[in-house]
Amino acid sequence: MKTYNFKVIVEPDEDFDGNPSGWHAYCPLLESQGASTWGGTEPEALKNINDVVHMIVESMLEHGESIPEEPADQVQVTVEPRVAVTV
Repeated sequence: MKTYNFKVIVEPDEDFDGNPSGWHAYCPLLESQGASTWGGTEPEALKNINDVVHMIVESMLEHGESIPEEPADQVQVTVEPRVAVTV
């Protein structure tokens, strides 16, 4: 069993007029597979990107694709089980 910790970025989003319009969240390493989402609040965007990353990894496993294990600044892989807590 491996544990993957993917770097995600959550940042304020603006509409076309420059007004605040929620939060944009994405995982740079998996963005080409669709790991980008948003939320009305920062915690909502973080929850949404967590869900999206899980779905992408599950799909990769189902299709026999390799889960990226590098670069080290984008993903950390450990062999022992871990639990991530974001506060």
